Amino acid sequence: MNKEKDKRQSALKVQDGIDQPSSINPSLSKGLDKFKKSKTDVNELVNGILKGDRSSLSRAITIIESSLSSDKIIAREIIQSCLPHSGKSIRIGVTGVPGVGKSTFIESFGNMLIKEGKKVAVLAIDPSSKRTKGSILGDKTRMESLSVNDKAFIRPSASAGTLGGVARKTRETITLCEAAGFDIILVETVGVGQSEVAVAQIVDFFLLLMLAGSGDELQGIKRGIMEMADMIMINKADGDNINKANLAKREFENALHLFPALKNQWIPKVTTASALMKNGIDNVWKTIAEYVELTKSNGHFDLKRSQQSGDILRDTLESSLMDDFYNTPGLKEKLDKINDKISKGLLNPYDAAEELLNIYRKS
Repeated sequence: MNKEKDKRQSALKVQDGIDQPSSINPSLSKGLDKFKKSKTDVNELVNGILKGDRSSLSRAITIIESSLSSDKIIAREIIQSCLPHSGKSIRIGVTGVPGVGKSTFIESFGNMLIKEGKKVAVLAIDPSSKRTKGSILGDKTRMESLSVNDKAFIRPSASAGTLGGVARKTRETITLCEAAGFDIILVETVGVGQSEVAVAQIVDFFLLLMLAGSGDELQGIKRGIMEMADMIMINKADGDNINKANLAKREFENALHLFPALKNQWIPKVTTASALMKNGIDNVWKTIAEYVELTKSNGHFDLKRSQQSGDILRDTLESSLMDDFYNTPGLKEKLDKINDKISKGLLNPYDAAEELLNIYRKS
């Protein structure tokens, strides 16, 4: 009896818990069930995409961009299901130096296309920080009127260190947007200057935006990005800048004549426009329509698409090999030790690379 009394008075006694208060809104807890992560139904997701459901499209893109191995398997199934329903859009790459007005142009251009009965998808690529690995992803705030239009879909994605101005999964995202019924796919690059090679390999038409009176004329005359452009648009041709824009137009036209003729028989055009004032935007669409008509008639449109399929094969193999390499058992631990030796000057990086490759080959 005394032992039971001492046990009740002990400081080590576990106190009884209190009753949980009832919910203020009992129906709220039921509604939260829909936010719980459930197993992805690929068929349901694909059917939603084919019906043009934005939620399904957004969720599928998120899965495709995921680095989780479980999501990669689902992503492959989604892409395989959507591929037969893709390929019917016109893919347009839009690039230019930061501050040239890419977002302003895309908003004006997209609204104009929607008025003509088109459905427009915008894939905006944001640069990722080398330090924090993060991205702002704020393109929707810069395309306010276009983002609220039910005929438009804007998807910002992080470049995540991918070179060439596009994200790693931009190709796959284009496939999903086409399957969802979008007629025009606009790919806005990060605007890194002369390394926009990757975007030219995934679009049908490559539009280069330039500024007048800021030294960009000389940059544009360099080969590199200039020879990839199907059209150059001198933006911000308004107010006191009109004369400068016309002068830049002539300089770019003279520069284009120095390049050899394109195999698709297209002669790159140069125009001036003001995305802010919405002047000259219609000329851009007319030029794109002319380009599509010409290249489809001479067979180069389909030829370019087939060549891009070859690029997808190569890039997929490279990506898979890289993933396979870094997932090799025991390689990560070995890599950490080798990095330590390199930093201390005990091993040069060339011999280290060969040592790691030998481990991979024997696995």
